[in-house]
Amino acid sequence: MDRVRLLGLNHTTAAIDVRERLALDTVRQQQVIETVRNFFDCETVALSTCNRVEFYLAHPTAPPSTHDLTQLLATFHSIDSEAFAPNLYARSGRSAVEHLFNVAASLDSMVLGETQILGQVRQAYDTSREIGATGPILNPLFQRALAVGKEVQTHTSLSEGRLSVASVAVDYARGIFDHFHDKTVLCIGAGKMSSLVMRHVAALNPGRMLVCNRDPLKAIALAQRHGGEGFPMDKLDEQLAHADIIIVSTGAGTPIIRRAQFKKVLRLRRYRPAILIDLAVPRDVEAEVGELENVYLYNLDDLQRVVAETRGQRTDAIGAAQAIVKRHVDEFDAWLRRRAMGPAIEQLYARYHAMATEELNRVVGRMPDLSDADRAHLQEMSRRIVNKILHDPIEALKQSDSSHGPSSQYRHAIEKLFKLVPGQDSEKQ
Repeated sequence: MDRVRLLGLNHTTAAIDVRERLALDTVRQQQVIETVRNFFDCETVALSTCNRVEFYLAHPTAPPSTHDLTQLLATFHSIDSEAFAPNLYARSGRSAVEHLFNVAASLDSMVLGETQILGQVRQAYDTSREIGATGPILNPLFQRALAVGKEVQTHTSLSEGRLSVASVAVDYARGIFDHFHDKTVLCIGAGKMSSLVMRHVAALNPGRMLVCNRDPLKAIALAQRHGGEGFPMDKLDEQLAHADIIIVSTGAGTPIIRRAQFKKVLRLRRYRPAILIDLAVPRDVEAEVGELENVYLYNLDDLQRVVAETRGQRTDAIGAAQAIVKRHVDEFDAWLRRRAMGPAIEQLYARYHAMATEELNRVVGRMPDLSDADRAHLQEMSRRIVNKILHDPIEALKQSDSSHGPSSQYRHAIEKLFKLVPGQDSEKQ
């Protein structure tokens, strides 16, 4: 598995102001995949969510180095590599595979057990597959990762309780206010995250629920599903003036609520306290908005402190999910090892069966009275002898793993001991 490499950062290694500089929308995601694939000639998948940006690479010989990929990403984003390099983690082989499976199983999520991440892994894989950036290593790897995530969701209790960042955000608001019957909640955006937010907000039975979106029809449709009111984005300031709780999640890429703008809104609100929860990466609300009087601004990093306690409360579910991940890592490791050893094993069989056949033909040529049945017995005997001689070295190749040394070392040793030609097709021996 040493041909698989991971480079990334997430909510545990990088603050939101770092993550948002590397975040990728759909267009940029495709562009960076093409850039990495073409520059390094390797299979590439880029996973970008509100809490992580990760690159999974595979190459027939060796993936690019961490340094080279870091420099390429810095050039792509037009930023100095020092702005994010200290926050990166790099993994290869089994460690990279295990990390991906943990991500798909939501064991590496900010909200343990959240269900959105599996769809995000699928989207990342589909994007790369559709543009031809995956191949014989990443295709089975990501297909297995999706199976892991599905199995964890289906066969463990990990997904019970808080299931998304959206539910945590609403829980956060619940911790601020004792009741909601006289409160107005404004949701900005109408995508998947906003839909989850509205579903959880509706359970609070607030006095009013408002939705603003660039597409007014989407805003109205989302609001009406939950008994709320929808508005176009040009009515945003007016709705900001009404709202007590404002939850923002769009794909704008730049702030849609700025300090100067909200300062004017505060006068319309008569400086009534405002709670803003920004779920977007890059952020939708300018950080300086939180410096205004009677404004309380929270982002994804703030929500981490709310959910940190959940991990300690779910030991049994975590253990069951980790057991599923480990089993799948072991199975994928064995499959990839067999795949890597295939050419060497084929060469061994081809070379030594050919030698046995050559010697057998020499002997049989000196025995003109040999019957066809006896000839067949001798051929079967020579085949069985070769197979028995090769059994132990072939089993060593199949079973080689980290506990006995890297499989590549076994392969090179076998090639040297048995005089095989590295990378040569057995049919050409």
